[in-house]
Amino acid sequence: MKVLIVHNDFRVYWKGRLLFLKKYLQERDIDFYAIELFGKGSPYSFDTYENKEQWWTCLFPDKSYDEISIATIRETFLNKINEINPDVVIAGSIVFFAGALGLRWAKNNHKKFIMFDDAKPSQIKRNFFVQWVKDLITMQIDGLWLPSKDYNDAYRKFIDKDSLVFYGYNCIDNDLFKFRAKREMDFTTIICVARLVPIKNIDYLLRAWKLIEKRRPNYRLVIIGDGPEFVNLNELTLHMGLKTIVFLGAVNNSDIPTYFYNSAAFVLPSLSESWGLVVNEAMASGLPILISNKINASNTLLKEGINGFGFEPSNVKNIAEKIISFIDLNIEEKRKMSENSSKIINSMNYENMGEELVSMLTRAENMHGRKPGPLASMLINLWHGRYNTSGWDKL
Repeated sequence: MKVLIVHNDFRVYWKGRLLFLKKYLQERDIDFYAIELFGKGSPYSFDTYENKEQWWTCLFPDKSYDEISIATIRETFLNKINEINPDVVIAGSIVFFAGALGLRWAKNNHKKFIMFDDAKPSQIKRNFFVQWVKDLITMQIDGLWLPSKDYNDAYRKFIDKDSLVFYGYNCIDNDLFKFRAKREMDFTTIICVARLVPIKNIDYLLRAWKLIEKRRPNYRLVIIGDGPEFVNLNELTLHMGLKTIVFLGAVNNSDIPTYFYNSAAFVLPSLSESWGLVVNEAMASGLPILISNKINASNTLLKEGINGFGFEPSNVKNIAEKIISFIDLNIEEKRKMSENSSKIINSMNYENMGEELVSMLTRAENMHGRKPGPLASMLINLWHGRYNTSGWDKL
């Protein structure tokens, strides 16, 4: 069997996943290939394209989507996928180039198409007609690869008794964040790692910290990350007279585990997150988590009072209260939360991702692919996708 995974770009977290899957599937006599479309233009632009694997191709390594015509993207992609001729195509949402063109090729060549997505449809507002067209196209997929079972309700209209549904791709290399030495639990630092953009809601975290600083002045908040809000947030900190907040700016990814190790807990107040993989990282480091209930990962990874606390991100008082609830725990209670974070995230790892994928591929071999009706076929062949990431860090 030949399996191809396609995405607009494979940056940051995808690199480790693909390298693991190549080896994992190869050991099971499954050929695995990857195509990414663009080497530039990613929201994760700090992570440059540097792949040299023969099985992993970037079609336009020196260009972003807005430097290439739709016709060129389409022709180049279709030529490459024809060359590989996979039995199963796995791609992101049909909203984007990779998903739209991958679905088109799969349906026109009677192959299986699996879509992965970690955004919930309810989080993206569209007018009725656009949503109807998107839904009609999406209903032609043969399977869904979702982060966890907590997504089932959000994708219910695309799931029926014949659907392939499997889970767990939103994982990281947990081993990179694990510490062999025993963590002490008397740290007085709460750490936040986030891009400094409005949707991360750091200004509300600062306002909440004003309340915390008055009541628990021995704790400090360390914020790692850069972005367009860096100056504004520093000015807000000065304006409020906060004395126990430290902005470190951007730091090397390899140094993040050390900062986690020397912290008591992780906090993330985002107004919205399609998942929030930094939560995985913090938990793999053994940190209790204090996170917004608008982060999709919270539905799967946060067990209230067990490995952390959730809060309403638009409520400054609620943010402060939940952080103080953690601060006021005794050392043994904090240690137990740390252990629970590690246990919970251990089940969301590369090995589980590989097992889920192989199980799905086995089932896919024995099923008939969906055959689109005339209207759906027409729409699939007209729609080429897009690459609009302008709203990825905004509500």
